[in-house]
Amino acid sequence: MPILSGQMMQMPLSISSLLRHAARHAGDVEVVSRRVEGDLHRTTYVEVERRARQVAQALARLGCALGERVGTLAWNGHRHLELFYGISGSGRVCHTINPRLHAEQIAWIINHAQDRVLCFDLTFLPLVEQLAPQIPSVAHWVLMTDRGHMPASSSLESLLCYEELLAAEDGHWAWPEFDENTASGLCYTSGTTGMPKGVLYSHRSTVLHALGQVSVDAMGIGSRDVVLPVTPMFHVNAWGVPFAAPMVGAKLVFPGPRLDGASLHELMESERVTFTAGVPTVWLGLITHMKKLGLSFSTLRRTVIGGAACPPAMMRTLEDDFGLEVIHAWGMTETSPLGTLAHLKAKHASLDAEARRLLQQKQGKVIYGVDLTIVDANDQPLPWDGRTAGQLLVRGHWVVDRYLGAAKNGSDSPHVDVAGERWFPTGDVATIDADGYMQITDRSKDVIKSGGEWISSIVLENIAMAHPAVHEAAAIACHHPKWDERPLLIVVCKPGAEPSAQELLRFFDGKVAAWQVPDDVVFVDELPHTATGKLLKMALRDTYRDHRLPGV
Repeated sequence: MPILSGQMMQMPLSISSLLRHAARHAGDVEVVSRRVEGDLHRTTYVEVERRARQVAQALARLGCALGERVGTLAWNGHRHLELFYGISGSGRVCHTINPRLHAEQIAWIINHAQDRVLCFDLTFLPLVEQLAPQIPSVAHWVLMTDRGHMPASSSLESLLCYEELLAAEDGHWAWPEFDENTASGLCYTSGTTGMPKGVLYSHRSTVLHALGQVSVDAMGIGSRDVVLPVTPMFHVNAWGVPFAAPMVGAKLVFPGPRLDGASLHELMESERVTFTAGVPTVWLGLITHMKKLGLSFSTLRRTVIGGAACPPAMMRTLEDDFGLEVIHAWGMTETSPLGTLAHLKAKHASLDAEARRLLQQKQGKVIYGVDLTIVDANDQPLPWDGRTAGQLLVRGHWVVDRYLGAAKNGSDSPHVDVAGERWFPTGDVATIDADGYMQITDRSKDVIKSGGEWISSIVLENIAMAHPAVHEAAAIACHHPKWDERPLLIVVCKPGAEPSAQELLRFFDGKVAAWQVPDDVVFVDELPHTATGKLLKMALRDTYRDHRLPGV
């Protein structure tokens, strides 16, 4: 018998459809932005969609062809959201650039992407003026502000005003349809080792990612939520929130450049935020501010914490002291980034509170659209017993196939084959238990190998962070003549706290094997972080690799 074809409408999955849906069915829902200019701006999805169409018209007037890259150096705000949709929705590629990278890395990224237009906030004008001679592909410089805030002079030959560009267009323009596999967005890895790599997303992968994201077993964002994405939109598209919120018609609140604890708490309270997402370092500042002033949350109920492992002590504080549901998550630039989230299954309802909390402290389980496995050094699958650690591999509908510029199925492909299936190696070391809950035990490059045995730097950091005097901690490998490597703990203390090294080391007693306890403690005023808030352990290793340990 002939195989029947499904007789359903053919509508390509497109990023523009998300904003069109929001404008049509949630048109009066607010988008609130704390802007670089200092004001609090309010608009609606109807207005954002109209201005996104004006962005598309302006790009066409500038001669930016379909498929060309348009770079953004901007904070979270309504103009950045308009660019997200105006660029991608018109068939061009929105290239979000991380301004916290080194200047030479930013220049390299822009040149590698061959950006045609660069749009940037006022904050980054000095940086762009510095970089301009090094990035010849850029033909147009667009300052994301109004005429009243344009500089009197600039070294840029033709500095355009964003608001004037939009005002010149009428917005009477229809979103085009094209293949859903067309490239839509571009984000580069943080480049902690070597130069960053470009991950090119498609319309299809982005819409599917948003669909997965709003599910109850993921972020569970709904139309009644007020969502504040703390994660900067230049990093992995702010974890997909700018696509998920319009999909369900949720109110969006953008913090702009002010990510300190006082500013975030005030904005959350004044706009009655119910859901947010951010990295642990942001929460450190917010918790410190709130505890100092005895503050609480009146409307915030849920937060997703990812980008780096959330210390259990921080999770306890947010849950017990502030009444938040903390959803631990894992992902990476190469996974769009949603990978796993730590929601409990129905079978876990009968567990006691501590057992449930231990599960929620893991990075969690996948949702449909992603799969994962762990393998040994020979790419052989390892058991899901919650104890055996191996290299974490991932595959799925929104997982990278190859980096920008790499040949399909070429020798430079990052993938490995396991039982005839292509998997992407994450660089993480993890365990998976019988229920599918994954837990990161370390990054491959961060694990401490002492006398041939692995020591998890994450485990050591989590223990240190539970000490009442510790604000932040990092554990790294330090050279040892006998054991090759030994763990060194680097600590930032809370204000007014002055613990001794021996006091902190005694805190590890009974929590890990004696041979895993760090050999020494170094106290510092602050720890270096990557542009996305992760501990920059490469810099710490460079500084302390030859630190003289006691007894050596």
